[in-house]
Amino acid sequence: MRDAQEAMAVEARHGGASAFLSAGKIGWPLKLAYTAFMAVLVPVYWYYYGPTNFLYFCDVALFLTLAGIWLESPLLISMCAVGIVASQLLWVVDFVANLSGVPLVGMTDYMFKHENSLFLRGLSLFHGWIPFLLLYLTWKLGYDRRGFPAWTVLAWALILVCFFFMPPPHPDPGLTPVNINYVWGPNDIAAQTFVHPYVWVAGLMIGMPLLLFAPVHYLLMRTMPRAR
Repeated sequence: MRDAQEAMAVEARHGGASAFLSAGKIGWPLKLAYTAFMAVLVPVYWYYYGPTNFLYFCDVALFLTLAGIWLESPLLISMCAVGIVASQLLWVVDFVANLSGVPLVGMTDYMFKHENSLFLRGLSLFHGWIPFLLLYLTWKLGYDRRGFPAWTVLAWALILVCFFFMPPPHPDPGLTPVNINYVWGPNDIAAQTFVHPYVWVAGLMIGMPLLLFAPVHYLLMRTMPRAR
């Protein structure tokens, strides 16, 4: 009888630990690790770059992902997946190309500038793992098809805020974020001159959903379980 009670006690202890580590669809280790990363990144980025840095699509997605992980919200995770997976995978490709000595689009050139803090560049490596994390979370929680229109509306709002209220390109901005989300063109040093600025912004608002968000949306619809 005593042996049976001891066995039950051991099983209860192990079962309780297992339940704690696998609470919900997203385990506690992932939730805590991601939260710890954000607890480091946010104050460091705020100090060096200022609060406007958090208007970048990828940084907004970091906060939404944090909320989505804790709430286990398919909508929030799906919004982030639709919004940044394509661009961040391009970042990964450009980073690997830069490592190989063959830069492609210049997205990751800053990662190889030795005058930039190694610690800051290390934090920026989140661009390399966040798309894979979002795909994993989408697979765990399911894809919410409302993510596409929801992110599109959010992206439009961010584009307009960055265009009308944030600094344009500058030859020597230092660490101050300029041309956030490329609202003035593909170059942070000087604004594009091919078309009128309003035409460029309108092109972003139309082109990003069509070329970046929609393809990921349709891919996730066909490859991921559907969120309940």
